[in-house]
Amino acid sequence: MPDEHGGTPCPPLVKNKSLRERALGYLSRREHSRRELFQKLIPHAQNEAEVDALLDELSRRGWLSEARFTEQLIHARQGKFGFRRIAQELKEKGLADEAIASVLPELRASELETARSVWMKKFGAAPTDLKEKARQVRFMASRGFGQSVIWKVIGQQED
Repeated sequence: MPDEHGGTPCPPLVKNKSLRERALGYLSRREHSRRELFQKLIPHAQNEAEVDALLDELSRRGWLSEARFTEQLIHARQGKFGFRRIAQELKEKGLADEAIASVLPELRASELETARSVWMKKFGAAPTDLKEKARQVRFMASRGFGQSVIWKVIGQQED
């Protein structure tokens, strides 16, 4: 039956999605860590066991993967941030220390190149005074780059 504007009416919004539908909806948009998905689903569940059982099933089917989540997050952040910042974000998302430690060598290997790219894009020139030097160092440190990498990039030796 047409609505008052002559078009077909929209179906009512589904407000009571099942836990499974919610989980699949989140996973269809992007990868999630187990802890991250748990936190999103728990307000809609009867109890924690229900969410854990669902997450176990999604993991068994390969729909929830910590490895894919880690790879996706690293890919998204690697061109902008140092390994310390990426490692911290992985930890905040609930990844195990072992999983984080396994990707650190790869991140460290490319850190100098990434730092140079970030620095060139933001500054492009060596600092002319101590104030500018401090500003550049703070910026690079806030991006998660280590002091030794920062000094190499800025082109000056640590005093």
